[in-house]
Amino acid sequence: MKVITYNVNGIRSAMSKGFIDFVKKENPDVICLQEIKANYEDIDEKAFMDLGYHCYWYSAQKKGYSGVAILSKQKPDLVTKGCGHELFDFEGRVIQADFGDTSVLSCYFPSGTTGDIRQDIKYQFLDHFMDYIQSYSKEMSKGGKSQKLIVCGDYNICHKPIDIHDPKSNKDSSGFLPEERAWMDRWFESGMVDTFRHLNPEPHHYTWWSFRANARANNKGWRIDYISVSESLKDGLKSSGIYSKEIHSDHCGSFAIIE
Repeated sequence: MKVITYNVNGIRSAMSKGFIDFVKKENPDVICLQEIKANYEDIDEKAFMDLGYHCYWYSAQKKGYSGVAILSKQKPDLVTKGCGHELFDFEGRVIQADFGDTSVLSCYFPSGTTGDIRQDIKYQFLDHFMDYIQSYSKEMSKGGKSQKLIVCGDYNICHKPIDIHDPKSNKDSSGFLPEERAWMDRWFESGMVDTFRHLNPEPHHYTWWSFRANARANNKGWRIDYISVSESLKDGLKSSGIYSKEIHSDHCGSFAIIE
């Protein structure tokens, strides 16, 4: 299974910049999108269907904001929209597709960059999402299922100093705060694996760059987009990487190939 995650910062904008050609070239089995910023009726779904994808969109109630999607070559057994929290579901932040014993999630974690209120909301999301995933895993195990999780998305957090171009000057910036990074520690200690870092220990790999100060050309970025998988999938992880040269958004896509 080849999985791609991509914060497209507006699906219509990305499509106008060659995103369909990118998908055709890479031909993933599953694509997880974040920040689609569009309602279903405004998306040219046929362009993806013509490439063989089943399309599942979960838009925010607020027009032109947030929203996530999962596109898959195989039709899922079940698609679940939302994570059981009124605000986060209003903002269209989590969608899940189940394929047998494997569940794929596309998630758009809140940003806290606009002030204390949204930072507090971000912490609420982190707590809720951790509980949501752990509760789901326990429920599956009760039914005798060993559920495999692939949690894709824009986590809006750099985990380690290696994941940000200037850790010292950003130590007090949302996205690199000690509390956020501690949550990432707990996340990966809970049985999840960072597919990119597991196979790529080298520095200077990022997935988001500011539009300011020519940041992308100078590779002054942040790695805030992840594909996390259950420990049970780690041995089947064959390849992972970042499409830093593909420009359809202020983010770039990441991929993982799992047997």
